[in-house]
Amino acid sequence: MRNRKLPQDLIVRRLYSSDQVDIYGHFLRLDIQSRRARFCGIVSNDAVLKYAQSILQYDSIACGAFAGRHLRGLVELRGLFHSWPSTSEAAFSVEPEWQNIGVGDALFDRMLVMAQNRGVRIIQMMCLKDNSRMRHLAAKHHAQLLLDQEAVGAVLHPNWPTAQSIVQEIIGETRGYSHQLFG
Repeated sequence: MRNRKLPQDLIVRRLYSSDQVDIYGHFLRLDIQSRRARFCGIVSNDAVLKYAQSILQYDSIACGAFAGRHLRGLVELRGLFHSWPSTSEAAFSVEPEWQNIGVGDALFDRMLVMAQNRGVRIIQMMCLKDNSRMRHLAAKHHAQLLLDQEAVGAVLHPNWPTAQSIVQEIIGETRGYSHQLFG
């Protein structure tokens, strides 16, 4: 792999049960600081693996950013089917060497489109107060930030689905599926 990482090297696509090993590997490659930022605290490898098994539940969607065949970033959207219109929680992780090049933006954009197309009206995110990357990403996408002693909450209100958002998701998924099949 080249030393310089570029966002155009990434394919962002929905994750499926066949990606479970990649999800495990991604979480285990997070360094201590990135893992703490993602899980809002220190967690063991066993806890991370147990959590990774729950990502692809019936009420969630996960998307991953792949560089070649390796999952380098992940976004989860949970709680899709608990109410209508839906309120969901989003959580992000990006491996340290892939941070600050647009992976979070690419995942955020895909997550917003998927939420919009599923009628999600409120997306909630939580991060530690010192997680400046996540706070910046949320603010950049016009989230309302809510400060607490230890954490920062962010709230987004996606639009209703449009023809453009549906086509955008279809094109993204087709590109991701083609890349998965043909590399």
